[in-house]
Amino acid sequence: MKIATWNVNSLTARLQHVLDWLIANPVDVLCLQELKMTDDKFPLEVLKSAGYEAAVFGQKTYNGVAILSLAPVRDVVKNIENFADEQSRVIAATIDTPSGPLRVVNGYFVNGQEPGSEKFAYKMKWLDALHAYIARELAAHPNLVLLGDFNVTPEDRDSFDPVGLKETIHHTTEERDHFKALLGLGLTDSFRMFEQPEKSFSWWDYRMLGYQKNRGLRIDHILVSEPLRPLVKGCVIDRVPRKWEKPSDHAPVVLELGAGA
Repeated sequence: MKIATWNVNSLTARLQHVLDWLIANPVDVLCLQELKMTDDKFPLEVLKSAGYEAAVFGQKTYNGVAILSLAPVRDVVKNIENFADEQSRVIAATIDTPSGPLRVVNGYFVNGQEPGSEKFAYKMKWLDALHAYIARELAAHPNLVLLGDFNVTPEDRDSFDPVGLKETIHHTTEERDHFKALLGLGLTDSFRMFEQPEKSFSWWDYRMLGYQKNRGLRIDHILVSEPLRPLVKGCVIDRVPRKWEKPSDHAPVVLELGAGA
């Protein structure tokens, strides 16, 4: 099966892009971030016509996440349990696959603005809460995928300018330590399981010809639990939609899982 993540930066603006991409890439599961719409505005019927069920956690103007799936979704949980948050950033659901139940946790991680700011402090608290939440989820759901827009470059090679951007937002030691802590729970960065081209990024600024000059960051990730690791067949960044007219500033990342016992 194939599982993808894509920050669409407004589903209202990018719905046709999503539909076109799904026709060309009929993945089993697509996790979206930055819907920027309330639940009642979510195009459930349009996506159902395309063959997809959806679990949605929207918010007006900002944030918002959704899980689209060819198979039914169940046991949906919205946001991080035991963490008070007014922002719609996390949605989790279980999908029954031929290989057994798969827990999918889709997150739009806090940006953080800049180190030392109140928003950065919020990001650190949010990441602490997420770590505890994922630990509980892994205990209950051994077959788990955590994916989304992490707003973290795990390593220098995930940034177009690691020297110039050292210790700036997305590049700080604190953010990277949190990413490593998630891996320490028994998760694996599926993209790094394979040889990848140098300067492989998933986000490019709209300004200053960011995409054309490949001035990007790899901040969209798909982490898999230990039981899923042997099933991982590939993980790629699909840059094609970033070339479309009025694109999202992010590109989809796609994980392929083989069949398992």
